[in-house]
Amino acid sequence: MDCLVIGAGPAGLTAATYLARFRREALVIDGGASRASWIPVSHNVPAFPDGIAGPELLDRLRAQARRYGANIVPGEVTGLEKLPDGAFVATVDGRSVRAERVLLATGGLDVEPELPGVRDAVQRGLVRYCPICDAYEVTGQKVALIAYGKCRPREAMLLRAYTADLTVLTLGQKMQMPAEERAELEAAGIRILDDPVAALSMDGDRIASWQMQAGDRHEFDTVYTALGIRTRSGLATALGAEADEDGALIVDAHQQTSVEGLYAAGDVVRGLSQVSVAAGQAAIAATAINNSLPEPQPSR
Repeated sequence: MDCLVIGAGPAGLTAATYLARFRREALVIDGGASRASWIPVSHNVPAFPDGIAGPELLDRLRAQARRYGANIVPGEVTGLEKLPDGAFVATVDGRSVRAERVLLATGGLDVEPELPGVRDAVQRGLVRYCPICDAYEVTGQKVALIAYGKCRPREAMLLRAYTADLTVLTLGQKMQMPAEERAELEAAGIRILDDPVAALSMDGDRIASWQMQAGDRHEFDTVYTALGIRTRSGLATALGAEADEDGALIVDAHQQTSVEGLYAAGDVVRGLSQVSVAAGQAAIAATAINNSLPEPQPSR
C-alpha cells in the first residue's frame, strides 16, 4: 500500500482523511489509546465554541476519514523494519504489512501521579493534565499542581496567570529543580508543599480535601498534574530515528524523521501537545507523503 498510519488520534485520523482524498491506499492501525479520549471537554478545537468531548471528537474524525474511503482497523504494531528498496514492513497483530511510507502518530502517555483512582479522576475532570487546554475555565479558582521529578516551572507560571491561589504538591517526592527556579515560583506567590498525601476525601463529584501525612488538610477547586509524557516513539527510534532527551521525535519541515520515508505527527513529535497542532502536522505529513509517491492512476 502507499502508506501505513500507526495511531488513530487526531493526527492519525486527520492524515487518513488527507491520504484518502489524495486517492492513496492507506491503512490506519488504531491501538485504542489516544490521549484525546481522556479529554472531558476541550474549548480549543476550532469551530466548537461550546467545547467538544474527546471521544466525540474522535468519533467525528473517524467518520470523516471513512467517508472518503479510509481503512481504519483496530490492532497493535509490535515491529517495524525498513527494506533495502526503501519500503517498510510492519508486524501488526502477528501478520506482516508492507507500505511504501509510514506515518507514526502513536502519541504518548501522561505520567500518572501515585494516587488511588487517578485515571477515573482524570476522566471525570477532577484531575487535569493540560492547562493550555482548560486553564481559562479555572480562572480565579483555588488550584493545585502536582509536580515532582524533572519538573519545569513554566506550567506553574502559566497557571499563575489564571489564579492568585496556586499550590505545588510534590507528594513527598524529590523535586529536581534548580534552587533559583524554585525561588522564582515562591517569589510569584506559589506555595510548595513537600509533605506526602495521606488520603483524599471525596464529596460527590469533587475531591473535598487532601489530607497530608503531617496532619494538614487542604482544599482545592481544581488539581493539575505536570509529570511529563512517555512518548511512544520506540518503533521509530529502533530504526535509528533521532529523538530529543524526552524521546519525542525530531522531524523536518515536512514532518519526516531522520529515517527517509518515515514521517511523524502529533504528540510523538517534539512540540506543543494540542489537537489543532496535531491536525496541522498530519496535513503537512500527508501532503508530503503524497508528493513523494508516484502519481496515482487517473479515475475513469
